[in-house]
Amino acid sequence: MKNDFKKALLADCAIPAALEAVGERWSFLILRAAFNGLAHFEEFQSTLGIARNILSNRLARLVEHDILQREPDPGDRRKIAYRLTDKGRELLPVLIALRQWGERWVSGVPSNPVLVDRENRRPIAPIAVRSAEGRLLSLPELEWVDRSEVRPA
Repeated sequence: MKNDFKKALLADCAIPAALEAVGERWSFLILRAAFNGLAHFEEFQSTLGIARNILSNRLARLVEHDILQREPDPGDRRKIAYRLTDKGRELLPVLIALRQWGERWVSGVPSNPVLVDRENRRPIAPIAVRSAEGRLLSLPELEWVDRSEVRPA
C-alpha cells in the first residue's frame, strides 16, 4: 500500500467522527437503555447509576448529534422523553456487534437477556461482514481501495 494512500485512508475515515458522536462508555450504555425502552432522565440515572451531571452531558451530546431527540412525554407533558431517531436506531447493529464481541472475547459468557427474533423466538445470528451478494467475508478477503476504484453495484 502506498504511503500517501495509507495517510488518505486514515484521514478520510469516518470512525473519528462517529466516535466523537457516541464513542464513550456512558453514551453506549444510555443507547442500550434507550433501545430497551428507557426514555426519561430519572430512568437512565437510576438504572445506570450514572452521575446526574454526566448523564445530562451525554444526553445533550446524543441530542446534539441527532441520535436521540427530546420530546414532551405524552403521558405527562411536564416530563421530557428521550427517543431514538432514525440515525440512532441505525446504531443497533453496532451495539449488538459490541455485545457479541464482549461475550466472546471479554466476559466469555453469553449475556442475559438474549436478543431474539420475535417471529420465531430464536437468538439473532452473529453480526458479520458480508459481501454485496451476502457471502461471509474474513479479513484476508477484504481490501481497502480508493473510492474511484470501486465497481458500481
